[in-house]
Amino acid sequence: MTQQQLCRLVVAATIVTTLAAWNGTERESGASIEIEKGQLVRPGREIEYYKDGSYHTMDVDDMRQSGGTVEIEGTDSSGNSITLEMDD
Repeated sequence: MTQQQLCRLVVAATIVTTLAAWNGTERESGASIEIEKGQLVRPGREIEYYKDGSYHTMDVDDMRQSGGTVEIEGTDSSGNSITLEMDD
């Protein structure tokens, strides 16, 4: 990851903590995802997200910007790998 890409990722993640909810999609199921305002989304952190009418948690393993999305890879509370594709 280049320094410019890392800066963009930090800016995108910072925006998540200062604006309204961050919307996206769970790659595996195609379900709509919402990460509420105030969540600090960084590798090594646990986040809470809203999907299918309830809240879920995941540990963030990696983040990367790809086109117009930010991919968040992690492990959910059941130990399953999960990828969220969030609008940039």
